[in-house]
Amino acid sequence: MDNTLIINKLRRLKMTGMAETLEQRLSEAMREKWSYSVFFEMLLTDEAERRDNKQFMMRLAKSRLDPQKTMETFDFSFNPKVPGAVIRELSQCAFMEKKENVFILGPSGVGKSHAAQALGHEACRRGYDTLFYCTHQLFEWIYAGRGDGTHKKKLAQVIKTPLLILDDYALQELNETQQIDLYQLISERYEKRSTIITSNRDFDEWPGVFTNTLLGSAALDRLVHKGIQIIFEGASYRLAEFKKTRAKMKKSI
Repeated sequence: MDNTLIINKLRRLKMTGMAETLEQRLSEAMREKWSYSVFFEMLLTDEAERRDNKQFMMRLAKSRLDPQKTMETFDFSFNPKVPGAVIRELSQCAFMEKKENVFILGPSGVGKSHAAQALGHEACRRGYDTLFYCTHQLFEWIYAGRGDGTHKKKLAQVIKTPLLILDDYALQELNETQQIDLYQLISERYEKRSTIITSNRDFDEWPGVFTNTLLGSAALDRLVHKGIQIIFEGASYRLAEFKKTRAKMKKSI
């Protein structure tokens, strides 16, 4: 049976998921004696999955997430002190529905950024637009918009993103204009959208990001109101990898 005409029409209607699996589904339907409704449902499922996957890939491309930093690649066994159960629970993204923030704190190299990006991947899979940035780089990018007239557009874009991930928060100083942008971002996202923040500084140090202490206190108050704090402890992944590489090099000499 030649289904070329049907396949061409499906492609013309941009139903490529159905077009690609039509032959396979016809064979299965005849072999397993599917009803018409089951056959049609399977084709629709193929099309829906193709479109969902395409949307996911588009969200992932815009997110700036590392494609390799996922829940599947996170080594929970390396640091037993890392709260794996909490991270897995957060990966269900219920915190986003509640408009809660997540703070992942701990020393350098313990997997904070990987965990944050893994949660970002899960959000993308569930249909949420996500944006990952090193905090200082984000506000440099927004600040640069003041020179070409795109400042307001960039800031609005970040504010409206359903999940924002700020890596290495409070690690580098922001100028006064960038501090105002940060405060506006925090204020306008408050109780509307979720933010994940990683930092190797304690909460007590966070207001120090702002030279204006009142502004710093107000920003922190909004951030922590609906916040979930997670502490990462243990050895450094990067240091462990360095030691492994050095050991291999010594053996090869």
